[in-house]
Amino acid sequence: MNPFTYTEPATIEEALAALTRYGDEAKLIAGGTGLVNLMKQRLVNPGYLVSLRRLSALANVSIDRDRGLRIGALCTHHALETSPIVRQHAPLLAEAARRVATIRIRTMATLGGAVAHADPNQDLPPALIALDARVKLRGPKGEREVAIDQFFTGYYETLTQPDEIVTEIAIPPSPSTNGSAYLKFLPQTADDYATVSVAARVSLNQGAISDVRVALGAAASTPLRAKAVEDALRGRVPTRTTLDEAAALVAGIVDPLADFRGSAEYKRDMAIVFVRRALTDAIAGAGGAVA
Repeated sequence: MNPFTYTEPATIEEALAALTRYGDEAKLIAGGTGLVNLMKQRLVNPGYLVSLRRLSALANVSIDRDRGLRIGALCTHHALETSPIVRQHAPLLAEAARRVATIRIRTMATLGGAVAHADPNQDLPPALIALDARVKLRGPKGEREVAIDQFFTGYYETLTQPDEIVTEIAIPPSPSTNGSAYLKFLPQTADDYATVSVAARVSLNQGAISDVRVALGAAASTPLRAKAVEDALRGRVPTRTTLDEAAALVAGIVDPLADFRGSAEYKRDMAIVFVRRALTDAIAGAGGAVA
């Protein structure tokens, strides 16, 4: 790695000032599990590292009856998987966090880092998409929120401006008839990226699917929301045929890259299989059954 200057601002305002001062030469760092790897590979060579580790207020987790769950960007994956609040109000996110790599990684990696890094193979973005999460950003011009299914724009690219910081993730309240599931296909080791991952959330009303979200990771250059699958299921009674037909639609949505984890065709087939399995588990979690 090339030499760089490291700074630890004590406030968000100081961090934003550092980003403005150093411009394109600056990179934010929290847990560092993504950025450091890129630096080691010389894919990124920042002149300045602006650390967020002293901004402890960004690690808070809170719940509001009307606004839902609010999670600070510096909340670690391990905190997400063990937080009673997250496990009660967003069990899908807690499960996705639990499935990330190893405990060593989970104690360092942060929620905001996972979102800002925008690696399409990561576990948390599909879960957040299925939960209708919103990303809160803060910059010199103030704060704004972006729906997370619109946030990712390309491989390692997001709507975040160079002088903005991801400060919080907001997750709205879910219906009481809600069930969810997070599945990932790991043909090798548990700390490897998935061949495909799927997050599903289903709400039932009198035995029919009243609302549904399906999102995938490791299936394209960005995490994907499978709206065609959702539209095919909404208002339908969940039967094996219904799920098979809806899951098959994901083949036209994903655009996987061939690598040592499988060919593009194989990953597309696995996306269909795991969408069907995740939906089946989410329906069961909502108190329903596939006829």
